[in-house]
Amino acid sequence: MSGVGGKRRSLLANAIESIGTSPPATSASVASEDKAPVVVDKPVDDQVTPSFLERRGLAFDEIARTVKRPTLRLKPSECSIWPGNARDHAALSYDRCATLIESIREEGTNREPVVVRRTPNAERQYELIVGTRRHFSVSWLNANNHSEIDLIARIESLDDEAAFRLADLENREREDVTDLERARNYRHAIDAYYHGVRTKMAERLAIPKQNLHNLLQLAELPDEVVAAFAEPGDLKIRHGMRLSPLLKDDTRREIILEEARAIFEEQRALREGGADKIEGSKVCERLSNATSAPRVKASSKSKPALKSSSGNEVGIILADTRTKGITININPKARVSVEEILDSLRTAIENAKFAR
Repeated sequence: MSGVGGKRRSLLANAIESIGTSPPATSASVASEDKAPVVVDKPVDDQVTPSFLERRGLAFDEIARTVKRPTLRLKPSECSIWPGNARDHAALSYDRCATLIESIREEGTNREPVVVRRTPNAERQYELIVGTRRHFSVSWLNANNHSEIDLIARIESLDDEAAFRLADLENREREDVTDLERARNYRHAIDAYYHGVRTKMAERLAIPKQNLHNLLQLAELPDEVVAAFAEPGDLKIRHGMRLSPLLKDDTRREIILEEARAIFEEQRALREGGADKIEGSKVCERLSNATSAPRVKASSKSKPALKSSSGNEVGIILADTRTKGITININPKARVSVEEILDSLRTAIENAKFAR
């Protein structure tokens, strides 16, 4: 074998066997992953053979760099889920993890170990820090005729802040972690681990302060606004950046919330009817434009209802100027026939005509 791998194995073999050898006939070099090769330029006759202790020390250094960190096999039931992770474990499903489930089933295990820490005083011995989807996938397989599959895990000694940073680093690379999940995770972390100091949190995570600010804005959106989006993944950081300043204006806030509630009802009707959802970009557009749309001022007097002959309300008479005509708003969702609507219109027109 040649190259660094060959030198490494040769060094380990020589040190372990403790065999004394004569100095090499050429200049010697020692290579590691961290340092460039150190070349000894002394003449061959002047080189000194490393002592046993020196060679053993080099061997231990090489072992530390080349031997993989130990892993263990667990059942998912042995692990509780650390609540500080951004991913919502309860929201995971077969559909969201189908590709990963099939991969683990084919390979017989998870290729990349999850990260756990010991919890000696807890109900379960381990707490899962990183690898929520892998944990769910193995759990699903265990419950569906694959009880032989274990969860491969690596144990780390981490406090909560270190666990948060480790989980955050992984989640930044995961496309299926929504912006909203990350934002809410950050909002919790800033108080739990950084005493509310945003600058300190940004420094520890090595992210720009503005990026942290944008995420926290998203986490602070009212529940009505969040609910207007058909799925959590439809709500993006850019939507929070656009809506948050508008919601801080008291004169606009209630108008936006009213529009959000209306969109929520529309989304529900579309879902129940099997129709396509309103996309996130369109939801944001409607909410941001709600305050600029003309609004009918409420009158001190209630508007008279337009009713059919059977007594069903089919609309509202918005204005009745007698001489210049009447303005009527028809409700298309009224549970009446077209004939009843036409009859009610005829009655309203006749009443206006004879009232002149």
